[in-house]
Amino acid sequence: MKIVRSVQELRDQLHGQNRIAFVPTMGNLHAAHLSLMTLARRHGDPVVASVFVNRLQFGPNEDFDRYPRTLQEDIEKLQAHGQVYVLFAPDERELYPEPQNYRVLPPTDLGDILEGHFRPGFFLGVTTVVLKLFSCVQPRVAVFGKKDYQQWMIVRNMCRQFCLPTEIVAHETVRETDGLALSSRNRYLDDGERRVAPQLFRELTQIRMRIRAGEHDLAQLEKDAVRSLLAGGWQPDYVAIRRQSDLKLPSADEVEAGEPLVVLAAAQLGRTRLIDNVEI
Repeated sequence: MKIVRSVQELRDQLHGQNRIAFVPTMGNLHAAHLSLMTLARRHGDPVVASVFVNRLQFGPNEDFDRYPRTLQEDIEKLQAHGQVYVLFAPDERELYPEPQNYRVLPPTDLGDILEGHFRPGFFLGVTTVVLKLFSCVQPRVAVFGKKDYQQWMIVRNMCRQFCLPTEIVAHETVRETDGLALSSRNRYLDDGERRVAPQLFRELTQIRMRIRAGEHDLAQLEKDAVRSLLAGGWQPDYVAIRRQSDLKLPSADEVEAGEPLVVLAAAQLGRTRLIDNVEI
């Protein structure tokens, strides 16, 4: 595996390649990241991964400074996994040599709801760094995990609207045996919180079961899940049942007709904010 730190070195290494599959990450890699690399290898060659903690997508009171940075461990995991040809690991001065005044603003109807509402500016930071990384890597395919469902949709729509020659491939959420979605932020959980954490997934699957059983009062289903999370010691930001196609609220007729839905949630457990979703 080649490890490159500069944009020029990256371009030199990839010169002439036209089937690149790319997996952008913020590092602290775990099994879910490695599964993204495996999927990328099925769609292209060579596989390029990046590790970069993007300051632009963190709010002023969020965890940018304490976000886990484990580059040497990440390198060892990628080398053992054997799917990645180039790891792009720039520092902040390399990717942002000057103030990033040109930014990519997602549409408000998708970028300012759910995660965008509770984390203002988050998706502005995501789209800006993803477009910049795509410019550096020039991938034919890029792989994103569905755990970050709204992010995946926004990046996919951005590529379509800018006519980028990059296909966005989605990977299903990877979970622990008890249902907890794998996340770099899981390491913030203490032992007691870790035992409670799978409740978030259980609440979402309960909503899915109830909708499949014929319950269509979506507002009540959301309220029941929030109430249960509060009782379990969580501080929920949202539990929301939306259309898969655009994350808008489904009409009663659409629910009756079997419109594909997704239930998304974000909630704080102790000092750790977790997100998850389940498609219906």
